[in-house]
Amino acid sequence: MNIARYIDHTQLAPNTTESDILKLCQEGLEYGFRAICVAGTWVEFSKSQLSGSPVLLAAVLGFPHGNSTSSSKCLEAEAYFKNGADELDMVINVGWMRSGRIKQIETELALIRKAVPKAVLKLILETCYLSDDQKRLACQLAMGAGWDYVKTSTGFGTGGATLADVRLMKEEVKNTMGIKASGGIRDYETALKYLQEGATRIGTSSGPVIVAEGARLSQERNP
Repeated sequence: MNIARYIDHTQLAPNTTESDILKLCQEGLEYGFRAICVAGTWVEFSKSQLSGSPVLLAAVLGFPHGNSTSSSKCLEAEAYFKNGADELDMVINVGWMRSGRIKQIETELALIRKAVPKAVLKLILETCYLSDDQKRLACQLAMGAGWDYVKTSTGFGTGGATLADVRLMKEEVKNTMGIKASGGIRDYETALKYLQEGATRIGTSSGPVIVAEGARLSQERNP
């Protein structure tokens, strides 16, 4: 298995520089990752570096807390897609979910889908803040709004991905959506476990390490 094709190679630290993004893009091209994932201010620069390659460009919106307004999220989505992003990872409004404001979440997801009908949309649940019932409901809302993926975490919450959460999400969405596991995945064996549990994409800033470990283990098992 070419694990690189499942990885969204990510750089979202608040102190990220142009040289960091350049390195991210170069690694994306070198390793053949499925996508690189950046903050919105780096979309145009990243697209120029990836031009002509099969590496996709993902951008985050409503990041990292999800509590910006629906209208501002729509503006972000439209701008990032226009500037070259293929995929958009949006944080759900956790406060709304925990408050039972389900209709507002439904409306927001529909607005984003309408704003960028051709973009691949991933809904970040930030699972560390939600009950299992809320996670299941979030998956149902994403499916109902025609989104493409549900995603575990931003990496900026109190916890990241867990195998239990990926299993729960898989039970809920089955094969109707992709599942992105992100937050704390830093080695090959861990990434592989998430894929075996039903994840179809891995979000990580440790892509090169994971690919190198996979190659080393494959060589050891098949000398």
